[in-house]
Amino acid sequence: MKSSALNKVELSPKEYKSDITPVWCPGCGDYAVLNSVYKAISQLGLDPEQTVFVSGIGCSSRLPYFVDAYAMHTLHGRALPVAAGVKLGNPELEVICVGGDGDGLSIGGGHFPHTARKNTDITYIMMDNSVYGLTKCQVSPTSDEGMKTKTTPHGSFDNPINPIAFALTYGATFVAQAFAGKPKDCAEIIQKAIDHEGFSYVNILSPCPTFNSINTAASYKESTKPLPEGYTPDSRAKALEIAMGPEARDLMGIYFQERTPTLIEKIDGLIESQGGKGDFDIQKIADGYKV
Repeated sequence: MKSSALNKVELSPKEYKSDITPVWCPGCGDYAVLNSVYKAISQLGLDPEQTVFVSGIGCSSRLPYFVDAYAMHTLHGRALPVAAGVKLGNPELEVICVGGDGDGLSIGGGHFPHTARKNTDITYIMMDNSVYGLTKCQVSPTSDEGMKTKTTPHGSFDNPINPIAFALTYGATFVAQAFAGKPKDCAEIIQKAIDHEGFSYVNILSPCPTFNSINTAASYKESTKPLPEGYTPDSRAKALEIAMGPEARDLMGIYFQERTPTLIEKIDGLIESQGGKGDFDIQKIADGYKV
């Protein structure tokens, strides 16, 4: 049982709303993601005083402002290491990292594998709109090949990154995908991700109606569907095979989940093996590094 489960509160989704009004464009998928977050944390009974949202830079990284909890709006691409630091500094906190595909897979792409492979007990919600929206329409790591933007006026030459396959190969112990336009399913997946002990990653297809006319809410409503009937998320190899398949972008649900020791559990095990926490004089230790 997660430590956060021991301090449950009874709050409705509306009671998790902050006093700040969201400022996304009309029709932005991030509104639906935010509502799904409200529902998920309400179902889990998260205590706002024990919950921290961490984000980088981008449209989706505004989300922490709209939740009545602690928040850290950090540098572009640096949300994951900050979130990991928060969790290591106070393991009792529930830490939820949010951001977009540009923030997390481009400038922040180097932090993703290491946070995942260490199995840091945080949740990473990525709102994937396949475009840089805040800077007014540039190609992103998940943009379709051929997509025209202000930085690719003749169409993108690049193959898009596969976030699900990346998370699986990086060693994430919970990997899922959802569509913002199916709020019930989205909230349920976010809830399970937060409740998971270990690093959980949720890729949410969150359409941008202003700068992406290809990956629209209408197209996703038509193309997205659940993972195959009878699928069980207990094999990383099987999950990766599906993630690398032709329909992966359209398949929603939990691809993989396993329970393995978290980074904090490993650290606690090391401390215990060395006789437990000692009574150290931190100032004396720090003085030893003076030159």
